[in-house]
Amino acid sequence: MQMRLFRKTRVTLALWYAGIMGLIMSLCSFAVYEVIIQAYLISINRELESVTVTLHNVIEANLKKPGRTEPIFQLVLPNICQAESSCPTQKIFTHNQLAHSEHGIVDVLYKDKQYYIRFVDTSGRLIAVAGFQPNELPKIMPVTQVWQTVKDSQSNRYNQMSLPLHTQDNQLWGYIQVGRSLKELDSRLAALKLVLVLGLPITVLLVGGSSWWLALLAMKPIDSSYKQMQQFTSDASHELRTPLAAINATVETVLDMEHLPEQEARDTLASVMRQSCRLAELVGDLLLLSRLDRQTLATQWLPCCLNVLINDLIEEFSALANAASLKLTSSVLYHQPLYVMGDEDQLLCLLSNLIANAIQYTRAGGYISVLLKRNNGHAVIEVHDTGIGIAPSEQKRIFNRFYRINSDRSRNTGGAGLGLAISQAIVQAHKGSIQVQSQLGKGSTFIVRLPLTDTSSSDLLL
Repeated sequence: MQMRLFRKTRVTLALWYAGIMGLIMSLCSFAVYEVIIQAYLISINRELESVTVTLHNVIEANLKKPGRTEPIFQLVLPNICQAESSCPTQKIFTHNQLAHSEHGIVDVLYKDKQYYIRFVDTSGRLIAVAGFQPNELPKIMPVTQVWQTVKDSQSNRYNQMSLPLHTQDNQLWGYIQVGRSLKELDSRLAALKLVLVLGLPITVLLVGGSSWWLALLAMKPIDSSYKQMQQFTSDASHELRTPLAAINATVETVLDMEHLPEQEARDTLASVMRQSCRLAELVGDLLLLSRLDRQTLATQWLPCCLNVLINDLIEEFSALANAASLKLTSSVLYHQPLYVMGDEDQLLCLLSNLIANAIQYTRAGGYISVLLKRNNGHAVIEVHDTGIGIAPSEQKRIFNRFYRINSDRSRNTGGAGLGLAISQAIVQAHKGSIQVQSQLGKGSTFIVRLPLTDTSSSDLLL
């Protein structure tokens, strides 16, 4: 069920990602396509306008009668052909022919650009043509529009500009129409379309594969969190079931007895009380962890003197250490009191867990030391013991909930494996860090770093 859910979620994420990226790339491709078209058309129109205006200005100043060609036409355009003459107006000059012919003063403007020049009268009837001639352009075309896009018989497109020509006495002579082939543009656009048609689906497929992989990466933390939640639920259920089973067994035993002596009844109630206390402690630890995780635990942030806290804890745990034949000491390597901003109860819980663990996992005859020092604006607390130590493979797991280095010994002493998890949560809530250094069979050192607060402000509060 879990794998099916995660697989479905992964497929959904991958499809959504691929779909959205495909849409974005399609819109971007369309925008790039339009920008390229517009940029190229603007460039073509500027060249075409330059040619047209140049010819217009040169020829118009020499016109005398409407509709009649003047010598300036032959001078400017050596290849010009009259429409009524036998000159083949529909002839297509090749680039080689154009390159070896003379085109007058506008040679550099239209020689290799496939320009054509048409002169028409006021009614649109063709008078003369020059330059490169397309196949069967319409003989009569509208002259009132400045810019036009026309096609020849082979559906090749041409961009054309029309300007009126006037005689020297300001009569309308006719119109000059200069056009340029759009074949180069169309071929480029066809190639671009082919690239987009073939490239976009391939890109979407690559994005789909990448999104499938990215979805896996995105799901890994969720999957890990889900597995941790399952493990936590399983461990919590197991730990809660143990004292409950003990209580139920004790109660069932008492119920099966017809007569229960007073002392035995007291012993039974004491056993039930111990299991109830263990159960209450476990529930309290779980509730504390939950509040620390959600940062909903009510805290009183005040300057706390670590020197005082450590001295109180050493005094409190001395009896427990003596009972286990252990030596518990403390030392301070800084001559002034060290203050941190935090919750005193939580800090006591943090240090109590570390000292209690050190006592629990240290054999008789060993010693435990608590060291307090200052380093780079942080208070450093080191709890060192000569206990059983922690294997390198276990050092990364000891802060996991319900994890115990020695399960049998922990169960005998009532430990549920939540102490270090609570300690880590408290340290993180106080913007600090905790780490462990240990050698198997030689002991362990837990190092806590907490940011120091301004002692002047703490003195005022105290």
